[in-house]
Amino acid sequence: MAHTNTNIENLKNLFNSAFHGGAWHGPSVLELTKGLTVKEVSYKAGNVHNIAELIYHITSWRIFAVKKMQGDEAYVIEDEKLNWGNIGKIDQFELETLMMELTLSHDELIKELETKTDDFLNKIVPGAEYTFFTLLTGIINHDLYHAGQIAILKKLAAKNAKGGDDDFIGSSRYFEDDLEDDFI
Repeated sequence: MAHTNTNIENLKNLFNSAFHGGAWHGPSVLELTKGLTVKEVSYKAGNVHNIAELIYHITSWRIFAVKKMQGDEAYVIEDEKLNWGNIGKIDQFELETLMMELTLSHDELIKELETKTDDFLNKIVPGAEYTFFTLLTGIINHDLYHAGQIAILKKLAAKNAKGGDDDFIGSSRYFEDDLEDDFI
């Protein structure tokens, strides 16, 4: 009987549900970013990163995980440009490029995972002091954390577009906000 890489398969399923959809927690990264406009991704709420920067950041850390799975000890994200990008004024082409790179980073991550066994997850990440299991589960958590930020920023951008207050801090599904969003 062939050995089944149950943990690898579970991680792939978690990555796919967090990215494509079907997770219990609400919308996935792609569900939240589908159909975004240039105005939405550029919206700046105070001194926080905008959606374009968050998409770049999510992609950067997925690339980091792929590079580490490929054995690249030297690859690090140590400056703001590599971490958050140097995104100035964004246009439709830049938005489409960000979305394409995000999707490609997911595909590459899954492709790389498919070459690994469960034993691989216990190995130490090159240049780090933690295991691949810690890195990969951390990337899933990281994606979902930033997906939540994207959901909030989308609501803020919508509220602002309706002539709302820039200081609006969002609401929850328990309060009326007329934004037709059951998740926040």
